[in-house]
Amino acid sequence: MTADDRPRAATRVPEPRLEAPHRRGDGASPRIVERAAVAGYRAISWILATVPPKPAATLIGRASQLSYLAWPTKRRWSNRNFGNVLGLPPDHRKVRSMALRAYYGYGRYLVELMRLPTDTPEERAAMVPDLDVGEFKRLWREAPNGGGMIFVVGHVGSNDAVAAAIARHEMPISVLADDSAFPELFELLRSQREAWGVRIIGWRNLRAIFGVLRRREMLGLLVDWGYRSDGIPVKLFGQWTALPAGPATLAAKTGSRILPITIRRRPDGTFLVTWPGPIDLDSGDPAELQRATQAIADALATTVAAAPDQWYSFKPIWPATPEEAADLERRATLMQAGIADPGPAPEFA
Repeated sequence: MTADDRPRAATRVPEPRLEAPHRRGDGASPRIVERAAVAGYRAISWILATVPPKPAATLIGRASQLSYLAWPTKRRWSNRNFGNVLGLPPDHRKVRSMALRAYYGYGRYLVELMRLPTDTPEERAAMVPDLDVGEFKRLWREAPNGGGMIFVVGHVGSNDAVAAAIARHEMPISVLADDSAFPELFELLRSQREAWGVRIIGWRNLRAIFGVLRRREMLGLLVDWGYRSDGIPVKLFGQWTALPAGPATLAAKTGSRILPITIRRRPDGTFLVTWPGPIDLDSGDPAELQRATQAIADALATTVAAAPDQWYSFKPIWPATPEEAADLERRATLMQAGIADPGPAPEFA
């Protein structure tokens, strides 16, 4: 079959499926639960802001490790994730050791996150001391298709600290977040981050999302919330999975540039921010969407492989069965041939 004989996909790009894979249930939490969540968050933030950070991080880290040991389902997910990263069976001692280190490090991350609202602008800036602002702005302003910049990141390092550092340099940045499970807590976090110059957008607010990119601003998207079969099929650490369709689809529809961001904690506690290079799409054809999303997966793998113990995604990242992985490979092959993704087979939907 020649290139001219291949089936051609329709030129229209579908609307992005911006679903929250971490969403709990179909509606907001009861009012009393909402108020308890906000009160609890405020109280814990105040405590962590007043006690020395090192003992607080140790305490929260040990509690986090305890949740890994006491929660079989979470432990199974985490072991499978880190097993894929390390290329070892999930029950290998090195896998369990890496998972425990990641859970412990998560404690330090939580302490830093909750202290951020009470930190001074100078303290927040000191967490990301070597941000190459000039190169950042050049990549943003030279996006070839007239759109904005989409940052894609994983749960590595501290995305909030980096977003605050970007905003401090007068770069307009918004980030997508879940506003469905705890709306009142979402509003508290939104107001805190807007005080730093970081705008928070609810994941269902498509008008605001498209507005950010059509104004040629910056949008941050997390791509490792957990496996969903309706994403775009890619290989991650040599295993088939799916990543959200949102980044590539939004980039195609708005002419925006995608920039994967690598965040890594240094021994002194500060964060190093680098990027492998921008991802530009020529069109919204299925092959382009799959290519761009695979490039995002490759960047995520590079980030995680460099510091697996700093990866804080504790939900299943890969499908549960070989049959579903094979279905993902089938879908990827179709997209690479220019055929629109048919979605998961009924038994995997």
